[in-house]
Amino acid sequence: MAVQVPTLDQLRETARKCGLSLPEEQLEEYRAAIGARAASYRAVAEMPDEIPQVAYPRTPGYRPAPEGNPHNAWFVKTAIRGAETGKLKGKKVSLKDNIMLAGVPMMNGLMALEKYIPDFDATVVTRILDAGGEIAGKAHCELLCMTGSSFTNAAGPVHNPWKHGYSAGGSSSGSAVTVATGEVDMSIGCDQGGSIRMPSSFCGIYGMKPTHGLVPYTGIMPIEIMIDHAGPMTRTVEDNALLLEVIAGDDGYDPRIKAPEVKEYTKALTGDIRGMKIGVLAEGFMDRHADPAVNAKVRAAASRLETLGAELVEVSVPMHLQAGAIFEPICTEGAYVTMFEGDGYGASRNDLYAVGMMDAYRGWRRQADDLSPTAKIALMAGRYFTDTYGTRFYGKAWNIARRLRAAYDAQLAEVDLLLMPTTAVTARAFPAEPDRPSRETLDRALEMVGITCPFDITHHPAMSVPCGLSDGLPVGMMLVGKHFGEETIYRAAHAFEQSGDWKTF
Repeated sequence: MAVQVPTLDQLRETARKCGLSLPEEQLEEYRAAIGARAASYRAVAEMPDEIPQVAYPRTPGYRPAPEGNPHNAWFVKTAIRGAETGKLKGKKVSLKDNIMLAGVPMMNGLMALEKYIPDFDATVVTRILDAGGEIAGKAHCELLCMTGSSFTNAAGPVHNPWKHGYSAGGSSSGSAVTVATGEVDMSIGCDQGGSIRMPSSFCGIYGMKPTHGLVPYTGIMPIEIMIDHAGPMTRTVEDNALLLEVIAGDDGYDPRIKAPEVKEYTKALTGDIRGMKIGVLAEGFMDRHADPAVNAKVRAAASRLETLGAELVEVSVPMHLQAGAIFEPICTEGAYVTMFEGDGYGASRNDLYAVGMMDAYRGWRRQADDLSPTAKIALMAGRYFTDTYGTRFYGKAWNIARRLRAAYDAQLAEVDLLLMPTTAVTARAFPAEPDRPSRETLDRALEMVGITCPFDITHHPAMSVPCGLSDGLPVGMMLVGKHFGEETIYRAAHAFEQSGDWKTF
């Protein structure tokens, strides 16, 4: 890439954008100083990049025809086989399409990225292949992962496998569907406000958002570094625990990693929860969109855990009802700085940067009208609030989030898990005009995030467990544990799973 010294006209415009009033006679002096720095940029441009080597042969895959993709869950199908042996031998895995798979196209729901082809594998991909898994393809996700429903992908909506024309949940929509339909055994989803757990709830599968800092986000297009989570989505608890064993742990790149150790989560699957104490969170049933039928199913699921030997207690965290307000400045401003100003990756962290993706994604500026209503709102709101108020609300929200985290921790000091609905509602029909920012569109896009988003900013592990049907659509129960307490969640989820067919509960 050629790095040019700015012309005087370009420098004059740059100064204006920076709020500088430079005398004309000084412009040439500043231009010379910037030119000296440009020499360093040219030197870096000529150096080879430092990225991991790609193992395991692969082809670019193919875009399936509609008849082979009835729910529009797939972006690209592949058949990339890993090691001959390993924990995942015989398992097929799909990837949310914000995860980099070398040599295979990635679009993250955005047409401007459609022709981008990553040049290295995300850490989670390498670990799956090293463990003998097969990557079956890239599953559609929502445009820039910025909605909780499944109608914003530039390639069309992803349909719920239980009812066509209904949301599969988002933003890991295709991941949930490919698992729920049995096309793969497992999928990797990503979660910044509930995007693993919400589609898991809507599609009737198990979705774990691990503790922040347990699974490397290296090679995954982010939203905001402090709320980015990647985790397993599966049809069984055992597969979920197995996949987390494989993908967790420090990779030497991701500065988010804080995990003290990676555990053998499958050893927690004893089926015995006698003596476990579970706190039923009152405020978790008070969401403004709460469906009484969903609440009833989740309370019945809690009672089932009690019959299996757990002790139930009612607990209260009043601040839970304020968590959505605390989450909003963090997500809005963090996403704006990372996703829009930061060319989809941001800065200021010692990470592995996908510079090819950053180059390709810069094109959003020329195609901003193609963004979804939720992405346009994120862009405009982020720009407005940062231009008007700076980033003080982002900072203050994080300060307050510590108090929210402490409030949950106080309850988790007395109980082993917290229990509540994953989503306040079941899957809803797609809005009539999904491309317009109408009240219906925004309700359908965001009405399900209120219960899940708190745990993205407090970083507690949380898992959606299918616990019944309401009018023929799945209901999810969410179990929340102590930081790095995934084993306890798996223990309870497995006992519940083994107690019968959740579809009959």
